[in-house]
Formats: sequence, structure tokens, C-alpha cells
Amino acid sequence: MNLPLRPRLPFHSVAWLVLAMALAGCAGDQGGEPEARPAMVVRPEPASSTFSVFPGEVRAREETALGFRVGGKIARRLVDVGDRVKAGQLLAELDPDDLSLQAEAARAQLRAAQADLEQARNELERHRTLLDRKLISASLFEARETAFKAAEARVGQARAQMDVARNQATYTRLQANADGVIAQRLAEAGQVVAAGQTVFVLAADGEREIAISLPESAIDRYRVGMPVLVSLWSDPDMRLAGTLRELSPAADANARTYAARIQLEGAAAGIELGQSARAIFAQAGAQALAVPLPAVTADAGRHYVWVVDPQTLAVQRREVSIGPFLDQAVPVTSGLEAGEWVVAAGVHLLREGQKVRPVDRDNRPVAPAAGA
Repeated sequence: MNLPLRPRLPFHSVAWLVLAMALAGCAGDQGGEPEARPAMVVRPEPASSTFSVFPGEVRAREETALGFRVGGKIARRLVDVGDRVKAGQLLAELDPDDLSLQAEAARAQLRAAQADLEQARNELERHRTLLDRKLISASLFEARETAFKAAEARVGQARAQMDVARNQATYTRLQANADGVIAQRLAEAGQVVAAGQTVFVLAADGEREIAISLPESAIDRYRVGMPVLVSLWSDPDMRLAGTLRELSPAADANARTYAARIQLEGAAAGIELGQSARAIFAQAGAQALAVPLPAVTADAGRHYVWVVDPQTLAVQRREVSIGPFLDQAVPVTSGLEAGEWVVAAGVHLLREGQKVRPVDRDNRPVAPAAGA
């Protein structure tokens, strides 16, 4: 069987192909200069100009959880969330029937105890006369005297129980303890509530504060008394001075955050309850520098940044000491100068001595100068 013959290249074509491959191999062996890759660079900023920002909510300085002092079924609810109330204003009522019956029963017990006391008094007088006439023993008279004292004690006990029942009958009325606004309603008419169960939360008139939550990872950077700037979402240009007044000693079990309160300095005119706000904390000290989070790498417990040589545009990995991580930056306490240029992105692709084309955040070329 005849097989088709493959076309053969001319000898001179094969020679040229081998020569081209050899030259390409020689060029690779000589390590031709690779093209410099672009790298976004930044200058370190003073760490004192970096901030941590946390969302918050405007709250009243005094928020009181209001509840009935006795349990029962809510018969009427007279206010709703957002209503303004005055001190002593009626907010809700319990069904008074059961407590009225208890008060009546306590009065009946008091009357019975008083009747027993009267009988014990009469018995004691008769036995005193018989004792004077030597018709009974002293021990029998002492027994009657003891019974009289016990009857007196029972009258005192019944009177106290009647006072308690009378007071409880008045506890069916829940009243505001101060002027303010109903911030929360946690029960409804017809609901059966226990004694002390919160029915309303009253935000008292007066000082306003900002409630925020601080992350567990950075809680060591915050302390009571720190200055804070507060900005309202409804008016971002307004800045209110404040102070960190309260910091919870324990983290929330679910969110792993620490509840904190910021006290506003001066009048809080125009600030309404429930408004969204931002708390702005200045972080780190003035002697530290800060670089973006992606600029820092870690290896074997040490931290490094990539610095661009202004003469050769080659990168060098440099070990630095850092402070606590901020939200978007890392304070560098040593190993870096303010005028140096640091690669801020893609550092995992760099190698020692590699040349780069520095660009800024807008992809515009940057020309680092020595001593800039």
C-alpha cells in the first residue's frame, strides 16, 4: 500500500528555523530586561490624621423602662410610640377587679382579727378577776395573757396586709415619671404582664447622647473621656464636639461589640431622638505614620512594606513596626520616613529589586524624587 508522502521543508528553511530558536534561547539566557509593571504608590500620612468612624443613634441621657408594680391584664393603653407625655400622666391601666377583691379580702381578715382581739381582751379581764379571787392558777392567767398578745399581733399583721392590698389596687395605673417622649412600646391592651415587666421606655427630656458599638478587636484604643466628633446623617456638614462618657466593661455575646455612649457638649438644639449619627475618633499619635492596609504584609510574625527607590524605581521590602490596625490604615511606628513612596496595592506580586512604573490612585504616572 502506498502511503502519502509528507511535504518536506527545504534545507535552508530548516537552518533558519534552528538559528532563530537558538537566538531566542540565547536572549532568554541573557535575562533580557522585563518591562516594568505599574504599581500604585502613596506617601505615608501622619497617623494623627487618620480616623475611625462608627455609626450611632441619638438617644436620651435618661431612658426609663416603665412597668406595673403588680401583674395583671392590661385593660387600656393610652399612649403610643413618639407621644410626648408629662410627669404623672396616665399611660396604661390594668384590670382592677382581682386587686379590688384582694383588698376586700384583706379588710375582712382585719375585721376578723379585730374581733378575735376583742374576745381575747374580754377573756383576759375575766381571768384577771378570777386570779385576784384566787380561783385560777397564775399559769392559766399567763396563757390567757399570751393569747391576747397573739391576737394583737394578728391584728397588726392583718392591718399591714390590708395596706399592701390597698396600695396594690392603686398600682393598676401606670404613670410617667418625668416629661419626655415614649421611645418604645413593649405591650398591648389585652396582654397579661408580670410585675416589673417593661411596658414603655420613656426618653426623658434633657441631654442627648449618641449610642454606638465599638469593635472587640480595637477596644484597647478607646477610653472614657476621649474627645469625639459627631456628625448627623441629616446634616453631614455639622460637627458636634463630644466626649466618650460610658464604655461597657463586657462585650455583647452575639455581636462581640462593646456598647458606648457619647455625651454631646453644649446645647443639642435640633437633634431629635432616633436620628442616625456618626462618631469620629482620631487615632494614633502624631509621631506615627500611616499607610493603607493593603500596603502591609506579614511573614513569620514580622511586618513589611515595599518602598520604591526614587533613583532606580526598584522596589525594596523593608521591615517596619506597626501599631494597632485602624479601619482603613495601619500606623507605622518605625522603619519608614514621611517622604518615601510605598506600594499600596498588589504587593503580593512584587519581588526584591523589581522595577515598577509608579502611578497614583487615578492611574497617573508618579515621578518619585529623592528627598521629596
